[in-house]
Amino acid sequence: MTNEPAHGTVPGRLTVKLPPNLEITYSNFAVITHSASEMVIDLAQVMPQVPEARVQARVVMTPLNAKLFLRALGDNLGRYEAQFGAIATPEGSGLADTLFRPTPEPGPEK
Repeated sequence: MTNEPAHGTVPGRLTVKLPPNLEITYSNFAVITHSASEMVIDLAQVMPQVPEARVQARVVMTPLNAKLFLRALGDNLGRYEAQFGAIATPEGSGLADTLFRPTPEPGPEK
């Protein structure tokens, strides 16, 4: 038995294969909950003027994997911003409120 990598593989690299029937899901909202052993991320779609979010996918991972995912996402966002510029984030309440709350009608000018 040997610890040598198989012919044609690179140590530390993992081949990721996407199945041909994989459904792509768009999400603009997430609900994150946890237990002592799991992080649960429900990815949902929020539509303007619709008072409910429709969950499209649920991802369950260990807290360690969630922390590593957070690091990888931060690294990728950093590279994205280096290439395309800073991503502006809304201030104040939650993202769904900012994006989908009806804009108040302007009042009469005084």
